[in-house]
Amino acid sequence: MGDDVNTLPTARTTPDRRARLLAAKLAAVVAPHTGGAAIRPGTFPPGAALQVAARAWVLLDDTIDDGSGLGPAMAWALRGGSAELNVVADAPLEVVARRAGEFTGPIHVWTLAGRELQRVDPGATVAPPPVPAAHLALAAGIEAAGAAVVVEHGVVTGEVRGLEVCRVVDIDDGPGVRLEVGVGRHDREAFAIIHGDVPTGEALAGVVAAVTAARSPQASGHPLNRLAPERLLRWRLVQEPWLVTMESVRPAEPPVPRRSLSDRAPCVAVGRRVDGTPAVIVCSVGVDLDVVPYAADARLAAGVGAGVVGTTPETLIVVPERDLLPVTSELAELLREPLSLVSLERP
Repeated sequence: MGDDVNTLPTARTTPDRRARLLAAKLAAVVAPHTGGAAIRPGTFPPGAALQVAARAWVLLDDTIDDGSGLGPAMAWALRGGSAELNVVADAPLEVVARRAGEFTGPIHVWTLAGRELQRVDPGATVAPPPVPAAHLALAAGIEAAGAAVVVEHGVVTGEVRGLEVCRVVDIDDGPGVRLEVGVGRHDREAFAIIHGDVPTGEALAGVVAAVTAARSPQASGHPLNRLAPERLLRWRLVQEPWLVTMESVRPAEPPVPRRSLSDRAPCVAVGRRVDGTPAVIVCSVGVDLDVVPYAADARLAAGVGAGVVGTTPETLIVVPERDLLPVTSELAELLREPLSLVSLERP
């Protein structure tokens, strides 16, 4: 028997079979909208893709609405010479729709209701939630131990050279908060079991010292240097803002929360030039086709967070020299409002 297009891929589905199921699903959805034109299937590892005349159709195999997938879909459409892009997903990806609106080309975002397509409206950009005062009260202790306090979407963490080493969390079995030490949730849990009798400040200072030594150019092969490299790049700009012709650079809130510590995602900073002009800076490392849509979203979020809607602050994408790819420039050229691409050599 052939694959049933109504069969949902599962975690146990092999990658090849999953790809076939997604391709069959997309073809079945698009068929009523071809106008008799031939369907040309393509290869799109994050989901499925096909082309009908000058229109590209891309199915995103992801239900997390954090904007991911738009960049790869646009790159696929560019390579095929498509004049229009249609992005389809099972969930209404409102963040994808919002980012799509920042580009000049016709990009339509759809969600599926059975086999029927329903247009997705752009989600609103909202300011991050306020940070509870009890959480902020632990910031002084984080700084005293040598870590930098970073606040993102209501969460207070401490970072060393861009790597999270502690986090303020609510106590599960009652009111109050505590500072957990460690790199990521599992490390924090293990650290509490092994070093639970060590005062928090002393424990954090020890972790800060260890991470500082490991997260340096001299220890480039250390595993801790492979985590959150984009945040290490941001830390470098904070220390050396002149690298991007700024007087100062500080970390800023991302447009959406990152999925986890281990997931690679761009990060945001705010720079200030000598004349006081602000700029949004997005740092990325590696091949990330989503960095341009992400930067456009970060620019929108910066305006909302500052209470200034409708303005377009200067925006820079900063990447290592080896990671500034032609496709990134091509995607940036499609933005309604331009931004700058900056490459830096390794330290």
